[in-house]
Amino acid sequence: MTDSSDTAPTGLRAVLPDLSPWRASADFRKLWVSGLITNFGSFLTFVALPVQLKDLTGSAAAVGAIGAVELVPLLVFGLYGGALADALDKRRLIVWTEAGQGLLSVLLLGNALLPHPAVWPLYVVAALSASLDSVQRPALDSLWPRIVAHDHLPAAASLNSLRWTVGGVAGPAVAGVVVAYAGPSSAYAADLATFVVSVALMVRIASSPAAHEAAKPSLRSIAEGARYAWSRKDLLGTYAVDLAAMFLAMPLAVLPFLADELDAEWSLGHGGPPMPLRLWGSMRRCRSVRCW
Repeated sequence: MTDSSDTAPTGLRAVLPDLSPWRASADFRKLWVSGLITNFGSFLTFVALPVQLKDLTGSAAAVGAIGAVELVPLLVFGLYGGALADALDKRRLIVWTEAGQGLLSVLLLGNALLPHPAVWPLYVVAALSASLDSVQRPALDSLWPRIVAHDHLPAAASLNSLRWTVGGVAGPAVAGVVVAYAGPSSAYAADLATFVVSVALMVRIASSPAAHEAAKPSLRSIAEGARYAWSRKDLLGTYAVDLAAMFLAMPLAVLPFLADELDAEWSLGHGGPPMPLRLWGSMRRCRSVRCW
């Protein structure tokens, strides 16, 4: 038997990520690159939308209401997304929800280009985006074990975490510069482009059909999922912590106003890796293509 110490990485290899999943799985590479690209695009919209809403209303309460309109769809459609992921082809579900997110970027871009942009489309798009993300998330989470060998799962998780960290730090910074100097419409256009690239990569991934014995989505299956989540006190604890962090420790609604007060529009998005409400659980589950 070979001593494990003989095969353990040394020197620089000991601190670099294990690239085994990247080399072994073409589908992993496509999904990883897709996630990296759309992660940056999503942060563009994440910064641009509250800034545009601030410019249109001048109200921090109106900006904060974005999170409120996202909360209910996120909770409701998260359960429905799990039922769909069990019953449908996971790759196809991800592609359609990703394409739907791209259409929402088209709506934001069209509204931003109007002589007098309306406020209500921003809330509608925020709610629909949260719904699509919640539907997509379970399918994406369950797709990874199918495209990555079991022995490579820890390394794949490490690479995904690295991608999220890079996107979470650099994404808001780039988004702040783009929004400050080019405006929300440019940010929405760039986000749309990232969704086009993402869909182009996702359609090339092998299909992942549901098992033959999979039940069709129903209110009963959704209720069973809700009862299971309620029975797991550890899950309820993480939900409570995340909600408390979002409501009490993430003053995102005031950041555009603070940038104005400090006469530093260029600083938009430079406050670290903010987390949009529609991705409030992704750090724990790490996604949507944006997190993973």
